[in-house]
Amino acid sequence: MGLLRRMVELALWFYGFTEFERLVLLNTFDIKRGTTVSYKELASKSGRPRAFRAVGNIMNKNPLPLLIPCHRVVASNCKLGGYAYGTWAKRLLLAAEGTKL
Repeated sequence: MGLLRRMVELALWFYGFTEFERLVLLNTFDIKRGTTVSYKELASKSGRPRAFRAVGNIMNKNPLPLLIPCHRVVASNCKLGGYAYGTWAKRLLLAAEGTKL
């Protein structure tokens, strides 16, 4: 496990996130640049396949958006979904990474 990931994990613990919230955010941290996953896929990977709405709420509470790339999480129909900083920012970040929806 990389040092940066361990630091993020520690920061999330200090922020007071639940175990599930930390797991979702750490799984989000692991999403590679230029790729996306759906809220549903992320919920499933985090052990609660039907908790995709909860995943969306967790993304909205992301305290480290520059380290935990929640902009890479999209709706199952490949639409953008929401973003705490506006969908225009999400679209811009994805385009900067070369991601096409």
